[in-house]
Amino acid sequence: MLSPDLILYGGKIAVMDTDDRFVSALAVHNGKIAAIGTDDDIRALTGAGTKAVDLEGRTAIPGIVDSHAHPDAYAARIANWEMVSPDKIEARAGLLSCIAALAEARGPDDWIVCYRFDDVKSGGYPSLAEMDQAAQGRPLFIQRTDGHLGLANSRAFAEVGLGTDPSDPPFGSFDRDPATGTITGLCREAAMHVFLSQIEAANTPEMLADGLERVFAEWRGYGITSVYNSLCGRKSIEAYQMLRAEGRLAMRVGVIVSGREEGLVESFIRAGIHSGLGDDWLRVIGVEWCPDCSTSGRTAAYYQPYVGTSVLGEPQPNTGTLLYDGTDLSARAVAAHKAGLQVMIEGVGDRGIDFALDAIEACLAADPRPDHRMRVEHCCYVTPPILERLQRLQVIDSSATGFMYDLGGAYVANRGQSAMRHMWPHRSLIDAGVPAPGHSDAMVCQANPFLALWSMITRRSDDGADLDQSQAVCRAEALHAYTTLGAYSGREEAVKGSIEPGKLADVVILDRDYFTCPEDEIRDIQVHATVLDGDILHHG
Repeated sequence: MLSPDLILYGGKIAVMDTDDRFVSALAVHNGKIAAIGTDDDIRALTGAGTKAVDLEGRTAIPGIVDSHAHPDAYAARIANWEMVSPDKIEARAGLLSCIAALAEARGPDDWIVCYRFDDVKSGGYPSLAEMDQAAQGRPLFIQRTDGHLGLANSRAFAEVGLGTDPSDPPFGSFDRDPATGTITGLCREAAMHVFLSQIEAANTPEMLADGLERVFAEWRGYGITSVYNSLCGRKSIEAYQMLRAEGRLAMRVGVIVSGREEGLVESFIRAGIHSGLGDDWLRVIGVEWCPDCSTSGRTAAYYQPYVGTSVLGEPQPNTGTLLYDGTDLSARAVAAHKAGLQVMIEGVGDRGIDFALDAIEACLAADPRPDHRMRVEHCCYVTPPILERLQRLQVIDSSATGFMYDLGGAYVANRGQSAMRHMWPHRSLIDAGVPAPGHSDAMVCQANPFLALWSMITRRSDDGADLDQSQAVCRAEALHAYTTLGAYSGREEAVKGSIEPGKLADVVILDRDYFTCPEDEIRDIQVHATVLDGDILHHG
């Protein structure tokens, strides 16, 4: 072989193959893994132009594949939205003070828009009157961290033409005080999108492209080298093509085309585009619809009602809601499946997962296909009957492991402790042979994969909630969910997910040994360096 461009030696390199081997060195040529082995074997390949890097005993793993995230939504928000996540806002008074400060700096007609608000960790929802007072006459919109609910003040309702007594849209609602019948400001699902549509109308592909560069620079620092962009819209697809054409795309991106944007999936079908179109930097993975909602926001569809403290105006009894007619969703999914597009449908609660599986089953009845790799996205509450159905239909459980760390406490509060034995049940999924890649769903949750890996191993959330130890997995099993299984879920296992000759040279060097460090240190792991396509693009 030709002399390698790069060799890494003197470390503990997790190959993440079927035998979970470790080697001490690897060689890279032309952006791909050329060889793996001992230090002596690999150093013997060194030529005049080879860059040799001593790992000094550090552990290296394959580049992280986050198989369901929203970098485009994050890119749009970092431009002119204000983050009000729990690490910034500890109580409702802090949120209102933040809004008041933003109002002071804005013109009288400028929108104030905030994202990643967590009512559970930040003191509950503010009232309409509190929002009106804090915003000082400006239109205000606050998106909840799950992306399924939002808060709007009176001026915002007026700006979008809704007034003080709006009618509920299909698959959405404006919460009302049961005593007075007046709106509370909390908007669910399609009702929230009335505000988002107006706010996001000004987004441009150029703006998104600039924001995506910033997002990916941050995420490479977590060891992420591949992202599948869930519910990717037209402007985002344009932004990605712009970045690719201009040589600015420093992240491997899989496009999951949004079924939420009316007509977009149908345009891909008409154009004859199949899953897999593209290259190793930008590829069409599949298409996705979002009929289910949020457990932490008490909107996801379950068979049994929510427990715990309800929100003012919440339906009673509350079993959540679904956002599509079943016949309509099945028809859309069948058309995409027949056209050669990998189908992905969100399901969070058990009723929501069954709803997604109904559409997937309709696809298989219309066009039976081995190795179809259709996915249920998030797929949180996997009861034994659902586990059997996933196994029988050979459906991928695209597991929202990021929820475990950031939202686990809310899941316990809203569904009860006993439900945790079936929530993200990776031990049962592995034992049943159901592929279950993990994902962050960032920006809904934090992108850092080591937080979710810690929760998968310890079955605890960031606030100490018990997520049921019976579903704990070992460290290698957890890491497979973010490497080999992530790649498998997008039909990219031949080129990424493990450190084997012929695969892409995407490697993450860690500041400590993921496999042997004290368990509680897993969430503290820092990335020493991220190697993407054989180039060191991030160095801690």
